[in-house]
Amino acid sequence: MDTAGFLAGEREAIVAEAEDALARLHERHYESLGADTLRQRLETLFDHLVGAVAARDLSPVVAYAGSVAQERYDAGYDLSEVQAAFNALEAATWRRILAGLAVDDLAEALGLVSTVFGAAKDALGRQYVSLATKTRAPSLDLRALFAGTDGV
Repeated sequence: MDTAGFLAGEREAIVAEAEDALARLHERHYESLGADTLRQRLETLFDHLVGAVAARDLSPVVAYAGSVAQERYDAGYDLSEVQAAFNALEAATWRRILAGLAVDDLAEALGLVSTVFGAAKDALGRQYVSLATKTRAPSLDLRALFAGTDGV
């Protein structure tokens, strides 16, 4: 199974589930955004996920997560609010994978998705901490894990 293709086909359901999960959290900034803006942000993050899985390239999603950290920090978001959005989308993605893929396809799909979200959340956290402390936070090197999925 092509994981990126599967994810693309599940885009609407995954984004809607993540949006619902965020609404239940009642995060201050996300509640004031409006549904259209929140959905657009989740769709953009999801599209970066699918792009990273398809290309087996973490660079764009890592750069995007860094820019999200900068934007949300400047807007006064707490890091936990931003992490909640990433986590909601990740959890929704996992649920759709578990419900929709054959058992033989689960290891690769979950490995790819976990690696992309892990790299994105690492970049988000490092950038946010760097901004908050005015120091550079170290990075995790996840390339070996991502490259290791080729043989699955």
